[in-house]
Amino acid sequence: MKIAIAGAGIGGLAAALTLQADGHDVEVYEAVAEILPLGVGINLLPQAATVLGELGVVDDLLVEGVATRDLSYYNRFGQHIWTEPRGLFGGYGAPQISLARGALQMTLLRHAVAQLGADRIHYGQRLQSFETQGERAIARFVSGEVVDADVLICADGIHSAARRQLYPDEGPPPWSGRILWRATSLARPYLSGASMIMAGHADQKFVCYPIEPVRPDGLQRINWIAELRRAEMPAREDWNRPGNPDDFLPAFADWQFGWLDVPGLIRSAERIYEFPMVDRDPVQRWTNGRVTLLGDAAHAMYPIGSNGASQAILDARALATALRTHADPQAALNAYEAERLPPTAAIVRANRGNGPEQCMQLAHERAPNGFADAGDVFAPGELAEMALRYKQLTGMKQAERAA
Repeated sequence: MKIAIAGAGIGGLAAALTLQADGHDVEVYEAVAEILPLGVGINLLPQAATVLGELGVVDDLLVEGVATRDLSYYNRFGQHIWTEPRGLFGGYGAPQISLARGALQMTLLRHAVAQLGADRIHYGQRLQSFETQGERAIARFVSGEVVDADVLICADGIHSAARRQLYPDEGPPPWSGRILWRATSLARPYLSGASMIMAGHADQKFVCYPIEPVRPDGLQRINWIAELRRAEMPAREDWNRPGNPDDFLPAFADWQFGWLDVPGLIRSAERIYEFPMVDRDPVQRWTNGRVTLLGDAAHAMYPIGSNGASQAILDARALATALRTHADPQAALNAYEAERLPPTAAIVRANRGNGPEQCMQLAHERAPNGFADAGDVFAPGELAEMALRYKQLTGMKQAERAA
């Protein structure tokens, strides 16, 4: 089957690899003239690492990044709320991997070039519109290029042209009222050296995790995110918009936890990026004839629970499975949508309620001045139930555990 994919981001490239592995004739059309390793850190969850493991990609990613050992939540005073082991350390059948977003995308691109052929990935091709003509999907690009395929997969991001065609009155992504500042810093390892931590509450939060192994000089590249509620939204969301530490460092100036120096990490940033935290409202359908949405084009979500890229990779697997099991491509796209739209819509809504991070918000509301022990703030089993509920929602459930 001839399949065209608009977008060579993480979701589009994962789809290309899964569909190519099933023997489809796949071509990818990317908007930019050259893919560069942009952005900062990202987490690949075990359910997504399972998919990439089947494609032979995970070993390369482990060389680039860090197999996350544990995830811990703290209040704004650095007082411990909850810790859970992650990935293989938590008994799952695949690792959780923390690494640079650019390293993940470039690794997927390298594998796609090797599997599809360099001539099957086209650059400078931004999707403009689509249409279905009988049993053909037609993609029209801003360049004037017109592509005819059996199926068109639109993985063209949060500002998707295909989604705009399906929902012309949708408007810009709704803003959460919060701003994120993201950066990497070289620092001494903290806790286990493979620990992901979140501290604070919904209106003031700090997240960090290592994205590279410890270097010979004893330093490690740490990815961090500072988040604050603000009255005004910046002009637009952009992974590469420069950020100024003066805009947020004062709010974190006293976040010295002993085991983590938050203001020190901020001051030693290599480069800071700023963007508003936005998502997209869930919609009723992604599919129109032989055309469907995937990844952020379908279900852009807040970066809570590390699910954006991982859910796009799960989309890719579900799409490949549907095309494998349904002879009619349109029936396959409808089956893919029926499988993936409800859970991703639920994740979008859960993330708007702080997802698994609600434990920090509850700690802040119940004990705004801090606590001696989390057991004084939470009922027995409450934290474990909160964590389990979100993991089940996002596909990190018992079926993923190693035998």
